Amino acid sequence: MNELLKTKLFSLLSESSQVTNKEMQNAYDDFVEQVKTLNQSETDHLEVFRALSTTRIEIIFLDSYHQYGQGEKCA
Repeated sequence: MNELLKTKLFSLLSESSQVTNKEMQNAYDDFVEQVKTLNQSETDHLEVFRALSTTRIEIIFLDSYHQYGQGEKCA
């Protein structure tokens, strides 16, 4: 399972409640550290690529989901 998707950042992005800028900044900083750790600890580059690709897909989904909820056109 992709550990990056279990980070606080994705939890905050998935919630519909209000989030402070400080909470989001802290969650983002933690996410960046997780990415660094993954890149340093994983020796199989294919696994790193898969984890980052899955994370990218989830970010795109969350972006389109939030745009849809705001009445914007999804690309």
